[in-house]
Amino acid sequence: MTGDHANAPLNCLVTGASGYIGGRLVPELLAAGHRVRCLARTPEKLRDQPWAGDVETVRGDVTDAASLAPAMDGIDVAYYLVHALTTGAGFEETDRRAATAFAEQARAAGVGRIVYLGGLAPEDVPERELSPHLRSRAEVGRILLDSGVPTTALRAAVIIGSGSASFEMLRYLTERLPVMVTPSWVSTRIQPIAVRDVLRYLVGSARMPGDVNRTFDIGGPDVLTYRDMMQRYAEVAELRHRLILPVPMLSPGLSSHWVGLITPVPASIARPLAESLRYEVVCREHDIAGYVHDGAGQPFAFDTALRLALQRIREARVTTRWSSASVPGVPSDPLPTDPDWAGGSLYEDVREREVNASPEALWRVVEGIGGEHGWYSFPLAWAVRGWLDRLVGGVGLRRGRRDTDRLRVGDSLDFWRVEEIEPGRLLRLRAEMRLPGPAWLEMYVERDGEGRSRYRQRALFHPRGLLGHAYWWSVSPFHAVVFGGMARNIARAAENRTSPERAVPAVSP
Repeated sequence: MTGDHANAPLNCLVTGASGYIGGRLVPELLAAGHRVRCLARTPEKLRDQPWAGDVETVRGDVTDAASLAPAMDGIDVAYYLVHALTTGAGFEETDRRAATAFAEQARAAGVGRIVYLGGLAPEDVPERELSPHLRSRAEVGRILLDSGVPTTALRAAVIIGSGSASFEMLRYLTERLPVMVTPSWVSTRIQPIAVRDVLRYLVGSARMPGDVNRTFDIGGPDVLTYRDMMQRYAEVAELRHRLILPVPMLSPGLSSHWVGLITPVPASIARPLAESLRYEVVCREHDIAGYVHDGAGQPFAFDTALRLALQRIREARVTTRWSSASVPGVPSDPLPTDPDWAGGSLYEDVREREVNASPEALWRVVEGIGGEHGWYSFPLAWAVRGWLDRLVGGVGLRRGRRDTDRLRVGDSLDFWRVEEIEPGRLLRLRAEMRLPGPAWLEMYVERDGEGRSRYRQRALFHPRGLLGHAYWWSVSPFHAVVFGGMARNIARAAENRTSPERAVPAVSP
């Protein structure tokens, strides 16, 4: 591009806009003056994003070529930011099929450029010997580069930013274990990169010359072992020096379960991260700087990236988290009260209470539930349920919240996902723990005929097979304590918020 066209706004398609990187890339593209279209399987999940009104959202799936065709229409730059990492044993085939469909439709639509974010692979390890995660990311990059559409394939190792899976793993391992027995991969050399630099390179890649079709290694200025990273984190976070003892016999499988027990990152996500850390991943070139220029202090040093991430957390300004994307494999059936509900068994637990508080005070308690605030009943029962979920490979109870006070559709909330929110009236959560059937928890704030506040709570479970029925009846004796106590304590917390002379009692998570 030359002249006035060199700085003309581009039409950008972003896949994975509900994920960690995609959710941060969209506002960066808008700030750069581009027009953005988001492809989403469930567009409603993007409804509450602060940038939702500034983008076009279309329904589609990267594995469905028919839905990709209209999404690609008129697009200058298509960002491919999706992968099937935790969808099960067949994720490599799913990634292959999705990348092929995306490449074919981009070429057919005349898209000017594809931009892909993949993983940095070691130089001296044959691709067939890489971890399934890295092998699949490399294959996807190759499919896109061979598409006939000029492609920028960025390859990053560990991404450091508030809410990233790699950062959360590093953070919780270091903060919770002053003395730790660790896998041998703590001695592997890694070149981490700040998420701000990743976003800068992604945005800048949109305007690369048309004859550029290649991979670029991207990383920060520091090459560190994972042990170094933990010690540097301890220093930046003002913690005592950590004693780290590597143990060679800890396999990636065992170490992923170890990470899953210590950190909020479940074993299903920790395993590919741990497998990738077995290899030395250091940039072999920094050619990206010839197209996307680095400013003073860029790319950010590792310690600077840590400080920026910690500052975001302390200021409660984490815009996306590793858990922003839905957990693969979670049932996607409609809510049993939806018009297209097909029937079948449905168990309900309904609780109602009059509340001597304003609807606004009651709603603040409802919207603030989970995370540090807990679930307002029988903390041990919730904790045990979370640990059991982790043991069977689920997400557990420790994902917490993105924001301590505000929720939006699509947010993860411990082992739930916000499916619907009507401010001041309704919060509907969908279970993402391992269950023999889909489950929901609804919380309503209502006003009765005399103007008083009423809290209504409904737990729903649709059993799958005999195991589903057996599960419900095995836990139903505890509902009076768990769900009954929850309704009672939520009402009490709202009443205490309304009465200035009474302090709000702390409820342990």
